[in-house]
Amino acid sequence: MKYQLDKGCHAIYSLRFHYICCVKYRRKVLTTEVSEYLKKANKSVAEKFDVQIIEQETDKDHIHIIFASKPKIRLSKFINPLKSVTARLIFRDFPEVKKQLWGGHFWFPSYFLSTVGEVKLEDVKRYVQSQGNP
Repeated sequence: MKYQLDKGCHAIYSLRFHYICCVKYRRKVLTTEVSEYLKKANKSVAEKFDVQIIEQETDKDHIHIIFASKPKIRLSKFINPLKSVTARLIFRDFPEVKKQLWGGHFWFPSYFLSTVGEVKLEDVKRYVQSQGNP
């Protein structure tokens, strides 16, 4: 796979993230139909934030998303609306799901987020350490 760089007006960057979020109470509500709807809703929200979803997949009670972001994006300002908008849409269009999740919450409040590197940390360290050496 070729290393991909993104370009802005004054920067060249590669910002990729792995996001995982679980359904509240780990309820297994992400059926095939709900899952496909969720993926479309995620893409719609991401477009509004100028974030690119590279890959996403669900299990019955959680979702994994790999996405690319620009340096100007505050990740919490993307993820919080992603969670709230998708929850609201699913509750609206799948009322049977809302019955399984009392309290009006679809997602567990916490989530996992990590960077996804295309270069190993050790390689970057070696490169930085070699600067200035002939």
